[in-house]
Amino acid sequence: MTQGFIYLASQSPRRRQLLEQIGVRYELLLPDPQEDSEALEEVHPGEAPARYVKRVTGLKLDAAVARMQRRGLPPAPVLCSDTTVALGRTIYGKPADGRDAARMLRELSGRTHRVLTAVAVQAGRRRAEAVSDSRVSFAPLSAADIRAYVASGEPMGKAGAYAVQGRAAVHIRRMAGSYTGIMGLPLHETAALLKSVGVRW
Repeated sequence: MTQGFIYLASQSPRRRQLLEQIGVRYELLLPDPQEDSEALEEVHPGEAPARYVKRVTGLKLDAAVARMQRRGLPPAPVLCSDTTVALGRTIYGKPADGRDAARMLRELSGRTHRVLTAVAVQAGRRRAEAVSDSRVSFAPLSAADIRAYVASGEPMGKAGAYAVQGRAAVHIRRMAGSYTGIMGLPLHETAALLKSVGVRW
């Protein structure tokens, strides 16, 4: 890459794996302990899912660029991403606890929902963004299915309370769109954004 590396402002191990999959070198640019990154994910009343995920990603990128400058780090492109699950206009973020995870899974059971992942990259004053919009159809989930999945711990920290690349895969009947977008970082869109700001690898 002409830039040598990018900063990845995400705590998601899946996003790290996906960048490694396509050979992008990165360094983590994680929040300081005093930063309230969860507050950035609050949903505004009546906010549409696509608008929400783009807004949150932009806020995360603003915070990450400020973090890079505050720490006096060598300048490099900064990449941020955010994923949300939506059923109609209802936004499903990360579950608060096991009970909340079970509620989400009950509501998604036997239905088709959207998975929206926004990606944004900034290099100097140049900023580029994209949104991946996919569909996932769950088979009907029994109470026992939901209990077992919640007990595995996998739903925690995941938008919509599931991970497509994990145990939830056995309950997914159909997918349309970007598999890596459903995982949390759509590689086609991400590669295009990085190239648009001069990153090569």
